[in-house]
Amino acid sequence: MKSFRFEVRMYLATALFVTLVALWNDKAVGAVTAAPPTDGGDDAMVLQWNAIAVQAVDATLPLPTPPFQPIRAATAPFPSTRAMAIVQLAVFEAVNAITRRYGPYLGIVTAPEGASTDAAVVAATHDTLVWLFPDPNTVTALNDKQAASLAAIPDGQAKDDGVKVGHAAAAAMILNRTNDGSQPPTFYTPTSSAQYEWQPTPSCASAPANNRGLFFHWQFVKPFGVESASQFRAEPPPEITGGKYAKDLNEVASVGSIDSTLRTAYQADVAKFYAAQPPHRGWNLVARELASVQADEITRTVRTFAMLNMSLADAHITVFETKYFYRGWRPETAIHRADEDGDDKTAADLGWRPYIVTPCFPGYASAHGIGAGAARTILWRAYGRKHHDITLTEDSLPNIVLHYTDLMDITDDVATARIYGGIHFRVDQDVGDRMGVEVASYNDDHWLLPLTPDDGDGDESR
Repeated sequence: MKSFRFEVRMYLATALFVTLVALWNDKAVGAVTAAPPTDGGDDAMVLQWNAIAVQAVDATLPLPTPPFQPIRAATAPFPSTRAMAIVQLAVFEAVNAITRRYGPYLGIVTAPEGASTDAAVVAATHDTLVWLFPDPNTVTALNDKQAASLAAIPDGQAKDDGVKVGHAAAAAMILNRTNDGSQPPTFYTPTSSAQYEWQPTPSCASAPANNRGLFFHWQFVKPFGVESASQFRAEPPPEITGGKYAKDLNEVASVGSIDSTLRTAYQADVAKFYAAQPPHRGWNLVARELASVQADEITRTVRTFAMLNMSLADAHITVFETKYFYRGWRPETAIHRADEDGDDKTAADLGWRPYIVTPCFPGYASAHGIGAGAARTILWRAYGRKHHDITLTEDSLPNIVLHYTDLMDITDDVATARIYGGIHFRVDQDVGDRMGVEVASYNDDHWLLPLTPDDGDGDESR
């Protein structure tokens, strides 16, 4: 099945490239046109197809099943953020080839005057999703949605040209991400049981972990924007004999256990919510809610969505380099072995269990923390930090509805959710958040830069 999937992907990539060449000849590849920027219209189609992309990714993820004692998180989100980055960068490349408002990502797609940006969005999203998820049922559903969206666009040269631009951008992006290190998966087997060294927890006993660390290979995935996975490696974690370590251990031991009486109902809700909702889903939902009330020109929106998703993907690539560089143990292991740390302020509890099932890879630093820091940074720059009306829901938790007006409050909840869930120390979250800010700031400062002052970053006061 894996061989068939690979062959289908390679066939689609080749077919798209051949189509690109046949349709565009020498116009498909070359220098970015020097023509002035144009207004690409509103961003409604971008938001619609972003939601379709998230749904396509979600279809590959099993929903967590109640009861949530303990919570078993959905499939790890890292391939999902890679997929969304590929999609949204292809959409950006297609739209920007038409409007010419920002520097390109790849710079090999050009477009004729008057091409439809909406048609380009549809074709670019469709083609990248079909490459990523070639299951026949998924392809049929995407084909139907593409046909419906294109039928709503008036027939004519603009529509035809827009579709061709979308095909070209998707083909270029697919070729760029083929053999990017995301496959095949590799695993980590601990070679030491020393203090702080990550050890498999009981949740790692079965497949696919089989008492090994998952996603060891993710540190080797080609980044989308940052120079390398180690560019923003975290600083060393606190010494195990220091007061900071003891404080963090005692905090998670008290509020993160499965039977904690100190965890409030709200804290339990956010622990369950952010275990169930993967970052690609949650942060793209936040982005759509923010964008829907801004009435931004389409190119600005596609840049924000591209930057959001490439920064989430780079954050996860970066964090796995840090995770396996330091190989920090999880609270579950640390609490069971607290009598080894030489600190009378900590106490071992062999019966301690976390509220959330512990993921099967090292803890330091937090993947949720780095993703949240990266996403907040991009959305803050684009739409401002405060005065929003954001509502987050999760199908598997219909009785939990979270409301926010401040982006910082979302990331605070994401961070503390992992502590209340018993799967991270506070330092994992704090350091992860700072790393995410660094990753996103670097990408936003170095990629897809505006060609005119009017297309710069958003006003933080909006």
